[in-house]
Amino acid sequence: MKLSPLNPVASGMDRSWLCLTLFAAFILPISGKEDGSKNWAHWRGHGGNSISMTAQPPTEWSDTKNVKWKVEIPGKGSGSPVIWGDQVFVVSAVSDGNASASRFGFGRSEQKLSFQLFCFDRETGNLKWERTAVEEVPHEGTHETNGYASASPCTDGERVYAHFGSRGLFCYDMDGRLLWSRADFGEMTTRAGFGEGSSPTLAGNAILVPWDHEGPSALYALDKKSGGTLWKAVRDEPTCWATPLVVSSDGGDQVIMNGQSKARAYDLQTGKELWSCGGQTQRPVASPVHFDGITMIGSGFRGSFLGAFKLDGRGDIEGREQVVWTTPDDTPDIASPMLSDGRLYFHKGKTGILTCLDAVTGKVLFGPERIPGLSLTYASPVAAGGHIYLTGRRGNITVIKDAPTLEIIATNSLGEGVDATPAPVGHELFVRGERHLFCLSE
Repeated sequence: MKLSPLNPVASGMDRSWLCLTLFAAFILPISGKEDGSKNWAHWRGHGGNSISMTAQPPTEWSDTKNVKWKVEIPGKGSGSPVIWGDQVFVVSAVSDGNASASRFGFGRSEQKLSFQLFCFDRETGNLKWERTAVEEVPHEGTHETNGYASASPCTDGERVYAHFGSRGLFCYDMDGRLLWSRADFGEMTTRAGFGEGSSPTLAGNAILVPWDHEGPSALYALDKKSGGTLWKAVRDEPTCWATPLVVSSDGGDQVIMNGQSKARAYDLQTGKELWSCGGQTQRPVASPVHFDGITMIGSGFRGSFLGAFKLDGRGDIEGREQVVWTTPDDTPDIASPMLSDGRLYFHKGKTGILTCLDAVTGKVLFGPERIPGLSLTYASPVAAGGHIYLTGRRGNITVIKDAPTLEIIATNSLGEGVDATPAPVGHELFVRGERHLFCLSE
């Protein structure tokens, strides 16, 4: 792998933004009943870097070893489990079974689906409650490896949010009572009919909803208590499957978003675009990570790009000092990078080939290395207890040491496919497979 200067990319149309007045209160970190760092409240956990600073899950398991419980999940979904206290939340799209399956890519589904949120007891795996948000026939098809419940839920310990894309955003209390819903974003038209998948993000009093597609794209900030629109940032972007990342800077909190045309940052309180930088590839899926004042954003479909950006720039920062480093080699596609202790881990494209960089300098620490047991990867790496968990689509999870050199600890199999990113909490690892939700614990 070699580092290279950022390549020029056409800037495209001028970006506009729409700002509505925010509440007067200062936006605070996620609040709730417990410390967010001891839970897994979002798709990539507290801080959004796919690492738990407190969890100590097992590194080995089998059908008879370290499986605390597993429960069958009806329907299909690749949204990851989220955990708060004694509750585990998972979403799914359940077919009524009366029509043919969705066609690949461009075709419209002919199935009526129930879009559901499940809540399980963390200790036993028993179902606490389930809610059907909506029942309908999707307006367009989806990729055969995707589904209609690909966005992960999120929670602040007081409310849990299930996002079903074009079907809407639904807010429940922790006992499953519907508090509000929004279904007025419109219908997404995704690139090549590949389907939807961006997850919402909680930040203080706001929930951020990405809405990039082949129609009018935008990033929404909603009041998490009422669902009312706080601001809407119009985006000149085609379909993007990335999830927003909120980071703190000297100039205030920023919302970082990937995009095909440009990576961008927005002011969390107003939605105003702060800075942007070109260089990304087609069909961005990978989400940003952040370390020590530097945000790393990349993509790896029909091209390869990964860049590290300072947060103090304004306007177009391409070619300026705010671009710390870039690389055009072996960058991630569907699985997002993971950041731990100043080290950036990522897969090449959709493969099991792994690279580890120094996040500050971009220097290669190891890789690209083929990881035994992994071929195709959709799930993002996660870190906990001094280890990295790498998940393949066939259900193999390879555990390596969280270190600047590659050391393989174990390779495990769940016996079914896995596309969802695992969630490490406490002494447990929660994995959503094709058919089951697993709780792994010693």
